[in-house]
Amino acid sequence: MARKTKQEAQETRMSLLDAAEQLFQQRGVSRCSLQDIALSAGVTRGAIYWHFKDKAELFDAMMDRATMPLEEGMDVNVDAKGVLSLRDLRWGLVNVFYSAMHNERTRRVFEIAMQKVEYTGEMQALKERKLQSHRNWREQNRLCFEHAIEIGQLPPSLNTSRAAVALVALVDGLLHQWIMDPESFDLMDVGQTAIEGFLNSLSHSPSACAEPLLPPMTAEEIARLGQQGICQGLKRED
Repeated sequence: MARKTKQEAQETRMSLLDAAEQLFQQRGVSRCSLQDIALSAGVTRGAIYWHFKDKAELFDAMMDRATMPLEEGMDVNVDAKGVLSLRDLRWGLVNVFYSAMHNERTRRVFEIAMQKVEYTGEMQALKERKLQSHRNWREQNRLCFEHAIEIGQLPPSLNTSRAAVALVALVDGLLHQWIMDPESFDLMDVGQTAIEGFLNSLSHSPSACAEPLLPPMTAEEIARLGQQGICQGLKRED
């Protein structure tokens, strides 16, 4: 039998990831075997093991495929120390909401990660990665807030660690609520309003008549939604 070309191997890999996405969403991760995925993709079980050592690695690759293209765009928005500005943090989080609403693959893998996987058995190894992802997300927020204090955008009295946790909870909660019931509210509208309200509440002048901490999103920022990076802390898992 002739050896597969790199293109053929890549096509097989993509077919397996496509099949895994569909079956994981329909049945849940624990109820799908590698054999089920192979049959759905029209390949042998051996083809799966040529690309992935187990279901956990396949799951990880499925999440990476959906989130990595979004993450890459965020790299251009960090300073030399790898810290986001408040404005870019806002954009990245709004882009998460936009991508969940308008990119079918992004929405599908978010739904799988939030509702269709149990981190037990062969999936237990991914639990620590999920935890680390959230830790990284909180730290990214904290560093952003610390930088904003340094340049005078936020008050020195702000507890940046608490604010970082609160922002994660806000975004994570909105995503979970929308994934559970997409018809209940407009994720972009509610999400952007909530993020901007939260960030503005951290500023020096929280009164209703005060100048907002962040200006409205520009046409260029709106045009980039769905085209570039997802917040680094949300990559792969949530």
